[in-house]
Amino acid sequence: MNTAIAFLAGYFLLMLAIGVWAARRSSDTQEDFLLAGRSLGPAVTALRLQSSSMSGYMFLGAGSLGYTQGYFGMWYALGDLGGGVLNLSTIGRRMRRLSQLFGSITSIEYLGHRYASGWVRLVAAIIALFGLFLYLLAQFVAGGSGLSAVTGINFEAALLVSAGIIIAYTFLGGYLAVAYTDCVQAIIMVVGMVWILIATLSHVGGLEAGNVAVGKQNANLLSMFGANLQYQGQWGIILGALLIFSIGYMGWPHVVVSHMAMRSPHVVRKASVYSMIFNFLFIPSPYLIGVMALLIVPGLDNPELALFEVSKAVLPTFAVGIVMAAVMAAIMSTADALLLQASTIVSRDLLGRFIPATYTDRALVTVSRATVLVMSLGAVGLALWQPPSVFAMAIYATTILGSSFAPAYICAVWWKKANAVGALASMIAGAVASVSWDIVGLTDATGLDPMVAGLGASTLAMVAGSLASQRTHPVPGGVVRAMELAAGSSSEDAQLLLQMPRP
Repeated sequence: MNTAIAFLAGYFLLMLAIGVWAARRSSDTQEDFLLAGRSLGPAVTALRLQSSSMSGYMFLGAGSLGYTQGYFGMWYALGDLGGGVLNLSTIGRRMRRLSQLFGSITSIEYLGHRYASGWVRLVAAIIALFGLFLYLLAQFVAGGSGLSAVTGINFEAALLVSAGIIIAYTFLGGYLAVAYTDCVQAIIMVVGMVWILIATLSHVGGLEAGNVAVGKQNANLLSMFGANLQYQGQWGIILGALLIFSIGYMGWPHVVVSHMAMRSPHVVRKASVYSMIFNFLFIPSPYLIGVMALLIVPGLDNPELALFEVSKAVLPTFAVGIVMAAVMAAIMSTADALLLQASTIVSRDLLGRFIPATYTDRALVTVSRATVLVMSLGAVGLALWQPPSVFAMAIYATTILGSSFAPAYICAVWWKKANAVGALASMIAGAVASVSWDIVGLTDATGLDPMVAGLGASTLAMVAGSLASQRTHPVPGGVVRAMELAAGSSSEDAQLLLQMPRP
């Protein structure tokens, strides 16, 4: 175990070193701190996008779902497999062009510019901060739980160590540090996850033999409808599982900002290839390991620790450190993205937007760093007080973000009639529906997952609100022209984009 801890310590030092390197390379301009100067290539773009979306959920929540519900978790995996490519191909190239044309540095500011409305930007900022904070809370709890399980130190100390590392390099280097640490972490995640999957399948005698043994415990686990077949015929729930990491993924502000940091719109094509390779290697693995964990570590009190317990049972001691580094990579790569995105919302979309004359560019970067500290302390405090379920909190937060923003981001590049009224109605309807659906018991009553309800409500609100207000709130001509140019791919169009006045 000492070897594992030493490897993990080395990994933490590497992340801090990248933060220091990024801090030296970055200037005190907001575009450098928040978007790495729009300089990222395809590999970094793809791996940053994927790793920042995977989170601690993949090592704790996905394993827990496999352990308790068998192959039902594969519905989430199926939606997730194409999520990155769908995200990049649907909005990536056009969002990159439009964001540069508008001079947008944050994904929320981009919405305000596209819909030409300060109200859109304000409402989006409030909803995003709420969702990002809940998701950050889940990551910190995951980090504390995972580090505690492997090292044996208590949860509180493990939480402070893992959160402290994340805060440090995000504070130091901004988006450049986040992008390059996420890239390194994505590689570690794949290596660790594939290693533990191979060792797990070898331990149980292969996938077929493992399935036979699991089936003897409960044949329902081999279906995709839950341990008690409780999801059989529940297509509204299953649809939600498919949508949350595919369509909903396009509404996560901390993920779609990756499009804005690309070196050029043409990065999308190669980035899609890297994204697909990563997904096929990584995504199905934790669900499979969770199912096979029933044979290797039966009777776990906390199913969210299934992958950690399996790794200790099937891997040599030194390899446990690599797996733990992979776990921390998944957690840290999402948490740093959440922190940075939240800090940009406060500094650029709230403070910088409404009292811009008071603050210089350097002062706004300072505000961004202060926000990283304040938000982190709040999440750590709540996690120490009453840590939530990682699975439940991650799904809840991503449902809110996806429901609220996916139609707004998609329509921003594809529908010229989408206007400020439609965007406001869409974000509010999506947030209200996704937050209240379970609270008032509508999931059981209707058989619809909150993601389906929220996404349906936000889509309908976008269409109805935009069409009903075309005369009173027409889309500005400059925005329409920008959308037309963003749809092109020629170098002439690119030059025109840079020459147009910004809203």
